Amino acid sequence: MNRLRTLIICLALACAAVVSPAAAVTPGWSALPVPAADPPVFVSDLAARGPGEAWATAYEQAADGLRPMLYRWDGTAWSRDTTFPGADEPGWLGKVRFVGDEVWLFHNRAGAGEILRRSAGGWSAVPLPQTLWTYQDFTAVPGAAWVVGEDDTGLKVLHYDGSGWTTQSTPDGVLFLMGITARTATDAWAWADTATGPSILRWDGTEWRDAKVPLPPNGNVHTIVPEPSGRVTIGGSQYTDGVARTYLMAWNGHAGHAWRTIYPPLGDTYTEAMVRGPDGALWLPVRSDRAFQSKYARVDGHRTTFSYGPQRTDAIDVEPRALATAGSSLLSFGTVEIYGSKPNLMSERLGG
Repeated sequence: MNRLRTLIICLALACAAVVSPAAAVTPGWSALPVPAADPPVFVSDLAARGPGEAWATAYEQAADGLRPMLYRWDGTAWSRDTTFPGADEPGWLGKVRFVGDEVWLFHNRAGAGEILRRSAGGWSAVPLPQTLWTYQDFTAVPGAAWVVGEDDTGLKVLHYDGSGWTTQSTPDGVLFLMGITARTATDAWAWADTATGPSILRWDGTEWRDAKVPLPPNGNVHTIVPEPSGRVTIGGSQYTDGVARTYLMAWNGHAGHAWRTIYPPLGDTYTEAMVRGPDGALWLPVRSDRAFQSKYARVDGHRTTFSYGPQRTDAIDVEPRALATAGSSLLSFGTVEIYGSKPNLMSERLGG
C-alpha cells in the first residue's frame, strides 16, 4: 500500500511539472522593436494608461537643432506619430499625462511653450500665456495643469484651470522649482531649491506651502511619486564624505504619520524613472554592470532585488530612461548604443 501511495504521489508531481511549468516561472524582460530615428536621440518620458495604450516622447538632433518625436504603443507594437502640430518644426516634447480620455504633452515649439492635447477628434494646442527662458517641468490632472520654469524676472509657476492661465506664487526663499507632479487638482507636489537647501512644496488648492518634509541632510530630490491612495514616495541622493547614495522616503498620506526613510543598495542611482509596479513594489532602471544588457531594481520594503533585460548583440550601452506600469506589465523606453553607431531607441517589457 505504501509503495502504491508513493508511486501515485510521484506521478502526480511529474504530471504537474509537465502540464504547467510556466506557473512557477517568473516572466522575464523581452525586447520590443521601436521604429528607428536619426541618431543621436534622447528620451524624455513614458506614460501608460493600460496594457493597450502608452506614449513615449523623445527628440533627435537634426542639422537645424532639436526635433520632437512621439511614439505610441497599442498593446502590440510601437509606432511613430507625426500628426501632432509642429511635428516637423524645431523643438522637443516633455512629460506625458492622461487627463480624462485625453493625452496631454508639453511641447517646446521653437522656444514657445504649449500643451498638446489629443482627444477623439485629433490634436489641439493650448499655448502658454508667455514665453519662458527655460521650461523645467509640466504636469496635468483633471481640472488643472502646471508648467514651471524661468523668465528674465526669475521663477514662474503657470497654472491652467481648463479655461485660462494664472501665475502662482511660492513661499519666500524658493529660488527654483526642479520638478512638479500632482495627484488631483487640489493636491500637487513640487521639489524646490531654496535659500536653505532642497525643500518639498505642496499645493492644497489655495496656495503653495512648505510641506515640512524632513529630507536627509546634504542631499537633493530627483522625483516624487504620489498615488491615488494618498501614499507619496520621494527619491533622491544624499552625499556623505563626497559619496552619493540613493534614498527613498515614504508617507502613507495620513496626517500625523511620519515619513519613513530607507537607503536601498542602489549606489548613486538617479530615481527620476521610478514607478509603482503592478506587483506593488517600486521599480527603477539602474546602471548596468553588463554592457549588453539593461538592469532594473525592484524595491519592496527593505528588500531590493535586480533583474536584467534581454541580451543585445554588439551593444555597448543599453540605457532605459523611463518606466511605466501598463496593466499587469512594466514597459521601459530608452536608448541603446550598438558598437560603431550612435544611440537609438529601445523598449523592453516585463510580463505581458
